[in-house]
Amino acid sequence: MTVKATTGRVTRRRVRTRANLLDAAFAVFAAKGFGRVSIEEVCEAAGYSRGAFYSNFDSLDELFFALYRQRAELIAEQVSTALASDGPDLDVPAAVARVTEVLLLDGDWLLVKTDFLVHAARDPEVAGVLLEHRARLRRAIADRLARARGHTAPPTVLGDAEGAAHAVVAAYDGVTTQLLLDRDVEHARVWLGQLLTALLTDGGARP
Repeated sequence: MTVKATTGRVTRRRVRTRANLLDAAFAVFAAKGFGRVSIEEVCEAAGYSRGAFYSNFDSLDELFFALYRQRAELIAEQVSTALASDGPDLDVPAAVARVTEVLLLDGDWLLVKTDFLVHAARDPEVAGVLLEHRARLRRAIADRLARARGHTAPPTVLGDAEGAAHAVVAAYDGVTTQLLLDRDVEHARVWLGQLLTALLTDGGARP
């Protein structure tokens, strides 16, 4: 019993340490840029030693992917939940309205993600991991579109559900790039809704 209790305390402590490191890293990345941050700066911001860092992460890249996984899973959940609300019949304009209402559009996260995209573009190994994370989001969207039995089908030019999912992610990327510059979240939501509706229908319906 004593061993189990001690193990539980250690496990909870490690989970808390990892979460604190992630929170601190996000704040430092957003303030200074991913490529300008050292492990020491993350540790200082979190109030931990390098030993605490290396007991949780092998590198800043690994730490970033943990951050990215959090955001990607949140976005995938938001999209899947919004698309699932119609049951088997997918009302695309209504689903788009729900997606754009709840979708994560955080300026600091977009700054961090953009910095890391530039880093990944120069490192094929990092790029490969990042591409897989993005593919998971597309698969979540494509799966829901493929299972929908509603009357609204994606335009044939997009091909199958996977092609439509690629278009959805590309639209999100484009809108968030503009959002980085103008910081107009409300306009970004409206514009994203218009793009997604046009992509996933004949463009005649509006969210």
